[in-house]
Amino acid sequence: MYTLLLVDDEQEIRSGLSQYFPWHEVGFELVGECVNGREALQWLEQRPVDVLLCDIRMPLLSGLEVAQQLHAAKSRTRIVFLSGYKDFDYAKQAMAYGIKHYIVKPTKYTELFDVFSSLKLELDEAAEARRSPQASGSSASFNAQVIAAIQAYVETNYARATLEEAAAIVHMNPHYVSKYFKDKTGENFSDYVTSVKMNKAAELLRDIRYKTYEVSEMVGYSYAKNFTRTFKRVHGVSPREYRNNYEGTRP
Repeated sequence: MYTLLLVDDEQEIRSGLSQYFPWHEVGFELVGECVNGREALQWLEQRPVDVLLCDIRMPLLSGLEVAQQLHAAKSRTRIVFLSGYKDFDYAKQAMAYGIKHYIVKPTKYTELFDVFSSLKLELDEAAEARRSPQASGSSASFNAQVIAAIQAYVETNYARATLEEAAAIVHMNPHYVSKYFKDKTGENFSDYVTSVKMNKAAELLRDIRYKTYEVSEMVGYSYAKNFTRTFKRVHGVSPREYRNNYEGTRP
């Protein structure tokens, strides 16, 4: 669990973010709140945190000034800027301090989830890089086991495979698993499921015992039209054409 400090001069914003967003589900613990940049720096002197979710425009010390001081001090604390101003100049200045994440108010639940899921992956990778080669190897082995477990689940349950069930098997949050799978394999979870379904469908179509609509149902498609459309997108031909072509090539 990574630690998070929330910094915003608006009580309503702090209350909403602290009470209504499930930080634990994306791997973060909200350890405190500050009302301005000066208070945030004083907090960090005593209790460093992994991430600062910080408004840009605040009294006494702005978010950019906080970022500047942390950057100069070579702090490992990551910063996510929160602002009601869609101003490119702010984003440009933030990049100068190594800040990549910028959320515009009013905050959206899905955007927060996406940003902090990605940030957790970044923090995980940074933590692995700081470990010894042996520890990094163990971590890589763990990642391989997680991905293998997810893929085995899909290959066994391709007709009804869901992200939620895959996440439950590896004891992770579904949103995090989606980012994790994409980061480790380069492929979206949904695309992987579709690929497995269509490969299995091709195998079943080569078996004359099954009719096309039966194959459609066997790989999880209730509507044959959806199955045909997806199969053609993946294999370049319709299920009927695939079967005819296969039959034509048999000795």
